[in-house]
Amino acid sequence: MVTLKDAVVLWQAHVSEAVKLQMPAVFVATDEFVDSAVAQSTSLGLPEVPRVYIPHPMQDQTDEEMWAKAEEALDKLLAALVK
Repeated sequence: MVTLKDAVVLWQAHVSEAVKLQMPAVFVATDEFVDSAVAQSTSLGLPEVPRVYIPHPMQDQTDEEMWAKAEEALDKLLAALVK
């Protein structure tokens, strides 16, 4: 069974590869996984990978709460993509 932490590590690896290929990429996770994201990207040799964190948790959120989180993160995502 894949845990949430395993999924974060896997996604960080994909973002890191995109950055190596000079493709715009941003790692997005909840603020529960800040330490894991930093550790993983550093171990992959890319501590500078742009990251955007959204408030945890995600499960059990209403549609309205999810939209609010997405809208809150949008400017941060766009800014990280055009850096």
